[in-house]
Amino acid sequence: MSKYQNQIDSFMKELELKNSHEPEFIQAVEEVAETVIPFIEKNIKYKTAKILKRIVEPERVIQFRVPWIDDAGEPQVNRGYRVEFNSAIGPYKGGLRFHPSVNLSILKFLGFEQIFKNSLTTLPMGGGKGGSDFNPKGKSDNEVMKFCQSFMTELSRHIGPNTDVPAGDIGVGGREIGYMFGQYKKIRNAFTGVLTGKGTNWGGSLIRPEATGYGLVYFVAEMLKTREDSLNGKTVTVSGSGNVAQFACEKLIELGAKPVTLSDSGGFIHDPDGITQEKLEYVKELKGERSARISEYAKKYNVEYFEGKRPWSIKCDVALPCATQNELDFGDAKKLLKNGCFVVAEGANMPSTTNAVHHFVDKKILYGPGKAANAGGVAISGIEMSQNSTRIPLTREKVDSLLKEIMERIHTTCVKYGSEKDGFINYVDGSNIGGFVRVADSMIDQGIV
Repeated sequence: MSKYQNQIDSFMKELELKNSHEPEFIQAVEEVAETVIPFIEKNIKYKTAKILKRIVEPERVIQFRVPWIDDAGEPQVNRGYRVEFNSAIGPYKGGLRFHPSVNLSILKFLGFEQIFKNSLTTLPMGGGKGGSDFNPKGKSDNEVMKFCQSFMTELSRHIGPNTDVPAGDIGVGGREIGYMFGQYKKIRNAFTGVLTGKGTNWGGSLIRPEATGYGLVYFVAEMLKTREDSLNGKTVTVSGSGNVAQFACEKLIELGAKPVTLSDSGGFIHDPDGITQEKLEYVKELKGERSARISEYAKKYNVEYFEGKRPWSIKCDVALPCATQNELDFGDAKKLLKNGCFVVAEGANMPSTTNAVHHFVDKKILYGPGKAANAGGVAISGIEMSQNSTRIPLTREKVDSLLKEIMERIHTTCVKYGSEKDGFINYVDGSNIGGFVRVADSMIDQGIV
């Protein structure tokens, strides 16, 4: 137990009283508070300025009604949100999520994480998040367009290229970004870099779809270098089967590793021979235009499908949770380590429960939290913003090179703030403190605002 546990408990008690109905947000803050409060106690300027108290309060929370007409001519209503959390180092930056589970707690947790993630990239981006409980699955293109146009009609009042630059997230891909950008352009009569994840024909960056998955694997490669090891020959379990999981697999294959699992909300497949590039192309087709289940992979390649299960019981060297929050619990963590896993890096946001994280750190494995390991996506969103500002597009090779460089820089920051006396690198401490310091110093410079 930390000698600063009383301060941590006192801070969390006050936060829980104010946000008692927001469990995901409380979990995200607690994970940061456990690391940052001991650091603040040793660095009095942050305590005097009450930085942590200020940083856990969003600068602005916007909630609005989103009415739209479905294909049957019936009016529908959804809730829209934007949490503008912190702008100390740049415009608010963070994705929009369209999913039935979206609520204020989830968006505040994601926005809070985004503050530190964006800070770690060293790019000038603040933290924000938004979205709606609208579900694009099963909707026609026309219905998605109608919703996106209504959503953007209200959101356009609150965002801009130097104010708040949303991106995509779960349920928000190129189609949704396109419809929202078109509506923003019409309302504002301006072609600006107000959204990232745009089509490459109209201001988007190359490598953006691949960035989170590629960046995750670059980060894992850096972690392994600290133990004079590499990904070559490693068996890797991956959860999810969307963009992050797909492109993580692609980069793993390129670096000589063997990904053996993928999953979706129905269950997971285990391919002991490894997911090859050819098999991965089938997954991209499966999860792209067809929007089919991963179970079809099992039928096509005659491998086992585990219905309603997650892949953490499969023997591996490296585990990459790339699906959703809290998908890997304490029991899963124990199973992974028992089966020889010694690297866990998060492609999703907060996919490991608090107890699972504590177990990884206690056992001193290489554990890369999402705010560091999956920052590649927002890093390339930042590069897209730069390309929009200069009106000069970069080549695929240049963007990939910048992504690798940024992930190496994030790793260096984690090592700087997370190295312990015995040589163990606590990436939780490293990413939290490294992300915190830049934002906190900027807040102090700018006064009580």
